[in-house]
Amino acid sequence: MSEPQEPAAPEVPVWERRFRAGRVGLPEWAEDAPDRCVVEATVNGVLEVHSFDAGTGALHRATDRPEGTSTATIDPAGEFVWWFDDTAGDEFGVWRRQPFGSGPGQGVEDPLGLPAAYPAGLALGRSGVVVAGGSDDDYGTRVHVVAGGRSRVLYEHREDAYVGDLSLDERWVALSHSEHGDSRHPDLRVVRLDDGSTVRELSDGPGRGVSPVAFAPVPGDPRLLVEHERAGRAELLVLDVSTGEETPVVLGVPGEVAGAEWTRDARGLLVLVDHRARTLLHRVDLTTGDVSAIGPREGTVGAATARPDGEVWLAWSSAQRPTAVRTLSGDVLLRAPGEPAPESVPVEDVWVDGEGGRVHALLRRPPGAHGPLPLVVEVHGGPTHHDTDAFRAYPATWVDEGFAVVQVNYRGSTGYGSAWRDALEQRVGHTELADVAAVADHLVATGVADPQRLVLAGASWGGYLTLLGLGTQPQRWAVGLAAVPVADYVAAYEDEMEGLKAFDRSLFGGSPQQVPEKYEDSSPITHVDAVRAPVLVLAGQNDPRCPIRQIENYLARLEQRGAVHETYRYDAGHGSLLDDERVRQMRVELDFVRRHLP
Repeated sequence: MSEPQEPAAPEVPVWERRFRAGRVGLPEWAEDAPDRCVVEATVNGVLEVHSFDAGTGALHRATDRPEGTSTATIDPAGEFVWWFDDTAGDEFGVWRRQPFGSGPGQGVEDPLGLPAAYPAGLALGRSGVVVAGGSDDDYGTRVHVVAGGRSRVLYEHREDAYVGDLSLDERWVALSHSEHGDSRHPDLRVVRLDDGSTVRELSDGPGRGVSPVAFAPVPGDPRLLVEHERAGRAELLVLDVSTGEETPVVLGVPGEVAGAEWTRDARGLLVLVDHRARTLLHRVDLTTGDVSAIGPREGTVGAATARPDGEVWLAWSSAQRPTAVRTLSGDVLLRAPGEPAPESVPVEDVWVDGEGGRVHALLRRPPGAHGPLPLVVEVHGGPTHHDTDAFRAYPATWVDEGFAVVQVNYRGSTGYGSAWRDALEQRVGHTELADVAAVADHLVATGVADPQRLVLAGASWGGYLTLLGLGTQPQRWAVGLAAVPVADYVAAYEDEMEGLKAFDRSLFGGSPQQVPEKYEDSSPITHVDAVRAPVLVLAGQNDPRCPIRQIENYLARLEQRGAVHETYRYDAGHGSLLDDERVRQMRVELDFVRRHLP
């Protein structure tokens, strides 16, 4: 007689395997011990900080926190791993460090002894000096110098500021600041470490930001790499701090700078360039001016770093292929723990004429599917951000479920020049939604999308646009999915972290007390009575960016009307680092849409 068989475990859906696949970032290496690195990677579904020995390939877990850890760096000597310690994702905390290669809880200390704050940059010197920026509602931004167990204030201002870098000889500190009141277009200041006196100041005037990238990594070299937008897009120049001489870096390629780093001999640069939703890598020879394209010529290079031996490490992915950390020659440098993520589908480029110019969007469709299809319009956050041809589990899930997915790089997005990025200031929220609507209407008109099955979805600024869109375009959307949104803009301003208050003042041209009509016009709660589509709101209990009270205000208004809505709350901040939580949220969204989409 045969033994009874246990029922087979249910097969894990492909979409869930993507969310649970191991994740790993690009290692940051120690300047004076380049085989010693710090990297964020998942352990049992939680993103944590690790020590990584590039010589042996050994990966040692350093942190073990229930909510995960995602902000870390390493000192120049490679002796210590530094990580930011907040409470349940609230982003308010202190820097801690522990010996390289140590395990969770081993040798952990608070080396700065500063009060808890929101982080505003950290620079570590070879002598042990630390320059740490922090922000708080009580004082705005404060930059401390900590050395020999003693701290002093180097810089303080009510407006937003950030520590850019510390020069190799520890003479100068480069700061990004917005003392002029516009944190969206900051100025640059170089100050002396010893007394905080100004050495150089770069300000390009209203609507043109300038910010520090990094000092040259060679002793005695007075040059600072600077990002600016004098020609209407992000570009680079080299500033000689000692003389004030500025040397433009001429790339001669389409697109705008998305990131840059010195080569170790300071004779060249690695430059990431955004163009048409792809981020590609270039090498610049500062001696000859030659610019050469290197690395993959498709997809998105998310980050890259130049090694002392001339090798380049990079993190790359495409919509179809998951992220890999590789060398320039294509060899895999570091694999994420666990099973790799299943591939998805490639994106298709869509260009649509909008009221403010041509709008670029990225479309994903199930293989072999014919329209009209249900369509998820996923609106990115930021708003100073843009969607790229990069791998993400979220849109891939909807494709698995038979949906088309489109991601719209609306006015307000980066990657398309300064004028495009700043155009949303004309009428915040409404400007972006006009572009979103134009793309959705185009896909309906061309037979790709079913007009009765349009889902508007997004997180953070995307969640804000989702709620605003449901109220200002109620006949267009069948369902709304808003994660960690701004829902009541005035209440959000009152409760959010100081850096975002400064951002909002820059965006609207003042505070809610100064320009109340602008906040009212752009706030989703103003238009809540017009919402007709069922709406799901996902909210983090400890979110300092889109705080919970203002979301509760909006939900109460939906409740008063008897509007169809549901809420999912989780115990973290502006998102989660836990795979289990990310999977739960995806399940909630899938279930909501299945129940409410016609």
